Amino acid sequence: MAPVDSIARKLTDATTSYRTAPHNIEAEQALLGAILVNNEAFYRVSDFLESQHFYEPIHQQIYELASQLIRAGKVASPVTLKTFMPAEFEISGLNASQYLARLAAEATTVINAADYGRTINDLAIRRNLIRIGESMVNVAFDAPVDFAPREQIEDAERHLYELAETGRYGGGFQRFAQALAVAIDMTAKAKERDTKLSGIATGFIKLDEMMGGLQKSDLIVLAGRPGMGKTALATNIAYYVASAWQGQTRADGQIEAVAGGRVGFFSLEMSAEQLATRIISEQTEIPSSEMRRGQISDTQFDVIYSAMREMQDAPLYIDETGGLSVAQLAARARRLKRQRGLDLMIIDYIQLLQGSSRRALEGRVQEVTEITTSLKALAKELDIPIIALSQLSRQVESREDKRPQLSDLRESGSIEQDADVVMFVYREEYYLKNREPHQLDAKGNLRPEHVDWEKKYSDARGKAEVIIEKQRHGPTGPVQLHFDGRFTRFSNLADDERLPVRTGS
Repeated sequence: MAPVDSIARKLTDATTSYRTAPHNIEAEQALLGAILVNNEAFYRVSDFLESQHFYEPIHQQIYELASQLIRAGKVASPVTLKTFMPAEFEISGLNASQYLARLAAEATTVINAADYGRTINDLAIRRNLIRIGESMVNVAFDAPVDFAPREQIEDAERHLYELAETGRYGGGFQRFAQALAVAIDMTAKAKERDTKLSGIATGFIKLDEMMGGLQKSDLIVLAGRPGMGKTALATNIAYYVASAWQGQTRADGQIEAVAGGRVGFFSLEMSAEQLATRIISEQTEIPSSEMRRGQISDTQFDVIYSAMREMQDAPLYIDETGGLSVAQLAARARRLKRQRGLDLMIIDYIQLLQGSSRRALEGRVQEVTEITTSLKALAKELDIPIIALSQLSRQVESREDKRPQLSDLRESGSIEQDADVVMFVYREEYYLKNREPHQLDAKGNLRPEHVDWEKKYSDARGKAEVIIEKQRHGPTGPVQLHFDGRFTRFSNLADDERLPVRTGS
């Protein structure tokens, strides 16, 4: 049996270990008073401070009422606010009018408002950290059998990321008026930009015209058979966006893109060195095959070195880890956005990602369904476009018309369902090159079949189609680009070049 003093010590430790959540009522009162005395104080904190950041519930109510009045163009003062306070209001023996007057009397100055607001915000973050920490401890003690420790870590990291983003995500319902304001702001910014695009420009004029650029929160699937140039197109877009990056600092201290963007490239198939070689080849017009074999002159090496110096500051980040699960990918993307910023993410490619072990046991179709659903959710969470490359099934090869269709998406219909945009890369030149008929007949005469083939091949040579087969917020149809296989480079075609007539469904 434990000694009495030992039991007493444990009881004392348990009593003294209880602590109230961190808060500062005086700072809350001083800031609210400043807002009621001079509404300009509200604009000093409104970019980062929300009503739920206050510890005292009545202070949450006062801040929310004041913000509604100020945003409606009205004056928020003790006189105007008391009308909206509950009749039964009482705190420390004071009614609504008396308490509001006391807040105004104890106000801080407008100059100090931002500092007081940061203090309140920091304390709210600390309280949320405590909540997340307590949840982590409780889950670790009582975790279900099917909730592996690795998944617990990823879940905790997701909650910490959301907290780091100051509650920007998962905020529940919002007023339609707020969504309207965001939509109008997006339109106004698109109007002001030289590109006239609401999203991130890809560098391909016709493609941008049809899509309005790469839109935030969109999951864009870029699919094609091997040899069509999926990775080349994704790499071209990645470098164009990163090289065009220009940022500006917002009022809350965050840096947002005004042109281009910071790009995260998950290369599950190729190494970072291979991607870098492709980009160098594209920019310098020196074939990557010659670079790998060292068959370059001193002049070409100087060109490569000069291009490298210009390219090295582009905010393009490559993760070459193979065999990633979608949860691991999401955790790394959140970390990249937090540490360096992230405006566009590219994944090469979906079929190389893994789902959870539970979904994997249910079959590959269910696993891919989980992957695409998770990628769409991640695009919304991070508020960025995600381009996910995808393979197509072999049934394309068995058709006379090799142009891909939505039904060709490999392994799961969820890819088509979850994607906001589905694009196919198609190069007629690739198939024609492998179907060249014999040039001469048995008598040595030129065969008509070869003449027809030569004309088709000449028309298709150096051309590629990006076929937008699905788009939630815009038109569908083909966009024709130029493709130079020597440098794995796509580029714009002249306006006067026409698209071939598309036949079939």
